[in-house]
Amino acid sequence: MPKASEVKRGQVIDHDGAVYAVRQIDRSAPTARGGGTLYRFKLEGIPSGDRRELTFKGDDIIREADLVRRQSEYSYRDGDDFVFMDSEDFSQYQLGEAAIGEAAGYITDGLQGIYVLIIADRPVAIQLPQSVVLSVTDTAPVMKGATASKSSKPATLETGLEVMVPDYITPGERIKVNTETGDFMSRV
Repeated sequence: MPKASEVKRGQVIDHDGAVYAVRQIDRSAPTARGGGTLYRFKLEGIPSGDRRELTFKGDDIIREADLVRRQSEYSYRDGDDFVFMDSEDFSQYQLGEAAIGEAAGYITDGLQGIYVLIIADRPVAIQLPQSVVLSVTDTAPVMKGATASKSSKPATLETGLEVMVPDYITPGERIKVNTETGDFMSRV
């Protein structure tokens, strides 16, 4: 079991009987004598998705969760369920809309780099790649001189997701979107 100072972003921990993914770690060193370094973890519940912040001292022991990550590819939708195929042994994992949550806006046919998270031989959640490429289906027309300005406009993507994009983006273009923040990253 690692100490709080050894935990990295992306690890999965077990705290008070719940499983959490570590999304961000902030380190602070008090200036008072004898003050140990503190680690503030921003956590996301698996599969609930609820967010929580916890603070630990550097020597506190953290319990890692018994979780298996299987690299998979999105296959198809079966009613309200999403079906993923394991990239190694081709087994299929089926997850409901509740388990997928907001991630559904980033999933397209054949999307690779997805990890299905399995606890006690049961798929409970997915972990998306850092970024995905999606097509813009609808946005306001290009404004003249927009390439020189830093303004943005809303755009609807092929999955129905809406993101803010620079003024020079037009319908039909493919863009890269950050899956953690939902922000526009670049044109492809």
